[in-house]
Amino acid sequence: MEFNSALPIYLQVVTAIKREIVIGAIGLGEKLPSGRDLAIRYTINPNTASRVYKELESEGICFTRRGLGTFVSEDPELISRMKAEMAQELLQQFIDGMSRLGITRAEAAEMIRREE
Repeated sequence: MEFNSALPIYLQVVTAIKREIVIGAIGLGEKLPSGRDLAIRYTINPNTASRVYKELESEGICFTRRGLGTFVSEDPELISRMKAEMAQELLQQFIDGMSRLGITRAEAAEMIRREE
């Protein structure tokens, strides 16, 4: 994974894991890699991997069972909300980018319709 120097690494990994959960690459209730394995997978410091899991837990996206590991939430509504939030963020970035180009929402919508 290529990291963006403008954002903290742990937040970029959190976003990557959320994306995997939203698209179904990581399922509800599925066990996540250990902190050490996460650090290896993303080539990050183990302390950063720990911070990733703490952030995901604070958002209710995952939970830890002592001695067993960290697991994705089994709440499908949470995942649906997360997907909607991520989609809204992407949509806003798109709208902002089009606006900076001088393209109105109506023009952008027409461009999208033509792409179908």
